[in-house]
Amino acid sequence: MCWICDHPGATERDYTEHMRRLITAHGWAVQGVERDGIHPPWAYTVGLTAHRRPELVITGMGLTRATQVLNGVAAQLLHADEPEPGTQAALRDGPLVEIVRVAVPWAHLNLAVELYGNQIRGLQLVHADKRGNWPWDGRYQGVRGGQPILGRREPPERRKRAG
Repeated sequence: MCWICDHPGATERDYTEHMRRLITAHGWAVQGVERDGIHPPWAYTVGLTAHRRPELVITGMGLTRATQVLNGVAAQLLHADEPEPGTQAALRDGPLVEIVRVAVPWAHLNLAVELYGNQIRGLQLVHADKRGNWPWDGRYQGVRGGQPILGRREPPERRKRAG
């Protein structure tokens, strides 16, 4: 259920203030977007921009799991170099992901734009299915609605596996 639904009488401004408090307390927050008919759920971080890091996005993954994955990667990102687009990595307690630069982050990360402006950056954590197939593979089996990719995949010569 959404925060505003759980807080009758609350406004979007109240929600934004709630998110600001989470960002202040934890360094970032995760904004989830529920499934909408045929469109799959997705989630993104808000607050990494203040740490001079790109915001992170996951599409086509349930919100509880997406929040866990984003929180884990965000915690690492604050203390490590930014992953390069094209990097593939098996996340600890998570899926195999490939980093894709979000082509137009201001079109997708509304709350981050509201708090930090149009100059935000975004990296998508594109995840393989349980069989290791990617959304660009014909055999990919993700959630209903698929896994929208918000940027271009790096060419083969720029792809690499993280150690």
